[in-house]
Amino acid sequence: MELVKALTAHVGTRPEKFYKTTLFQSQALLLGLNCLEPGQVQEPHDHAGQDKFYYVVEGQGRFWLGNERVTAAAGDVLWAPAGLSHGVANEGQTRLTLLVGIAPAP
Repeated sequence: MELVKALTAHVGTRPEKFYKTTLFQSQALLLGLNCLEPGQVQEPHDHAGQDKFYYVVEGQGRFWLGNERVTAAAGDVLWAPAGLSHGVANEGQTRLTLLVGIAPAP
């Protein structure tokens, strides 16, 4: 089992939809990387019974957290407790890279 991964080795892009990959997964936690190119969106959604966080690795995004819209940039972390609608749009000019955790894992 691989216990260490370099985030930069897992960054990717897809023209039709934002890119995502799973870095680690157990029954307790899924840890992944989401990459949104300029203009790409992860539509608001929720996870019943699962908490989620976004850590902004690079870029800047506009996030939905329930009824709030917030802008977050590299170094910021956002929390979406179970049941709270959340999503993100890359309204910037560069790639938005997010480290994402969901617990318990889907």
